[in-house]
Amino acid sequence: MENLRELFQVMTRRFGFLNKNCCRAGGYDISLIQSHILYEIDRQHKPSIQQIAETLGTDITTFSRQIQSLIKMNMVKKTPDPDDRRVHILSLTTEGKYVATTIDQQMNAFLDEVFSHMNDSDKETVIHSIKLLNDAMSKSKNCCTTH
Repeated sequence: MENLRELFQVMTRRFGFLNKNCCRAGGYDISLIQSHILYEIDRQHKPSIQQIAETLGTDITTFSRQIQSLIKMNMVKKTPDPDDRRVHILSLTTEGKYVATTIDQQMNAFLDEVFSHMNDSDKETVIHSIKLLNDAMSKSKNCCTTH
């Protein structure tokens, strides 16, 4: 039996998930969590701070610090919801949109290059397997927590 933890440890390192910064875009060093925040703000329609924090499974305190740093970098704008002033809506600035698009292009180029080392059948198998794994993880009571 293969050591599953070792397989995931190696994959994590090869993806660069342990690196302090995941990407350089628009002259900025962007951390992994910041790249996830930019991606989700771009993907969701007028999300609130709470919605993005929940999507990423991060506590609101840590998340708020990340949002503040992205606001200081002029990538994210926070505006009160007109219907409920206690809720803040997040959006990308022009700079934030540029950085999010650049990171997206970098990640897609990286994945294209990785998959170029596989034949179409193996590529389809890997993508199908990742979908299965994501689905199973979404049903796990322990997913995304370390006790």
